[in-house]
Amino acid sequence: MVTTNDTSALVPSSSNCTNLYDHSGWARVFLPTVYFVIFVAGLLGNMLALHVIWPNTKKINSTTLYSANLVVSDILFSLTLPLRVLYYALGFHWPLGEALCKASALLFYLNVYAGVNFMTCLSVDRFVAVVLPLRFACLRQVRTVRYVCAGVWALVLAQTLTLLGMPMSHKESDGWVTCMEYPSLEHVEGLPIILICAVLLGYGLPLVTILACYSALCFKLRLLARTNQLTERSGRSRKAIGVICCVILVYVVCYSPYHIDLLQYMVRKLHYEPDCAELHAFQISLHITVCLMNLNSCLDPFIYFFACKGYKKKMLKLLRRQISTSFSSVARTSPEGSSRDVIGHDKIQMNSRAYQKVEQRGRNSQLLDSEQSPNSDSGFGTTGKVAHYATKQNMLP
Repeated sequence: MVTTNDTSALVPSSSNCTNLYDHSGWARVFLPTVYFVIFVAGLLGNMLALHVIWPNTKKINSTTLYSANLVVSDILFSLTLPLRVLYYALGFHWPLGEALCKASALLFYLNVYAGVNFMTCLSVDRFVAVVLPLRFACLRQVRTVRYVCAGVWALVLAQTLTLLGMPMSHKESDGWVTCMEYPSLEHVEGLPIILICAVLLGYGLPLVTILACYSALCFKLRLLARTNQLTERSGRSRKAIGVICCVILVYVVCYSPYHIDLLQYMVRKLHYEPDCAELHAFQISLHITVCLMNLNSCLDPFIYFFACKGYKKKMLKLLRRQISTSFSSVARTSPEGSSRDVIGHDKIQMNSRAYQKVEQRGRNSQLLDSEQSPNSDSGFGTTGKVAHYATKQNMLP
């Protein structure tokens, strides 16, 4: 049995472990590649989502408001990813100083737990809308939801601001500087208890809430489908249940590995001090599970695509417009397209000349026929309507 006095001699402090970053060989290729893909997909997808949500602020509702806050959270996080790409590409070396390290850590944890909380709010919002639409309708009022969103940001910010009092960067024995790595936090007193409580409150409680709300929601949708044959035939309830399953799957796949990994290691630290091999294995698993958790920021837009009709419609419209623009530019630059344009231009000129001749004949006949009233020129009026209709059609994408 180890006594209190001689425990320090046997504790393998992270400073005594020299193999914590031995996996930097493959990590400096794998991690920057994955983070770059997450950065591009997440930024483009969430900017598109914001482009869809922002013009409809006059028609905003509770669901849109929660989604908008989730999008803003993902965009803020995406802006920090190029720094992480640089850090991993340099082989776990941070040359940008402590201030930028703390700023990136703050935005990272802010996105993670703001995203978790807003996903939880969305599940409660959907539950109230379908299961308890009358009893708790006040919870879905825009004014109430704005207070809830402000409260979520304030709560998460208060939790993450504690990081500013901790050193986020650490100079290793070989002179390299790491950023946001677990070994630099090992000296914090009571760290296992702090992180276990953070996992239970920041991940466990939202998970239970999301599962409870969406389970009740699925039960209600199935019940409605059985009582309403039209709903069952249309398949709308099945589609809604499918979207719910996707939301739960994304949450579980992205967030569970990291928090379970963190939980099991902290529980082990309460019973004994893991050796250097265990700490190194934990380091590798952290890098992979954090990478998987960050994948959530670029998966959210895909959920919007299948869940929100307006988002899907506008996205497809933008894609069709882009494709038509690309085809038209190719047609203009190609010789065949140019010859068609010339032929088309000649046809337009010929048609305009023929129209002028017909119009001149009509005017001459009007001058010769003095008994015809001016309002009887129905042909011109009809032509005007057709021209106006054609103009509106040309304006459509």
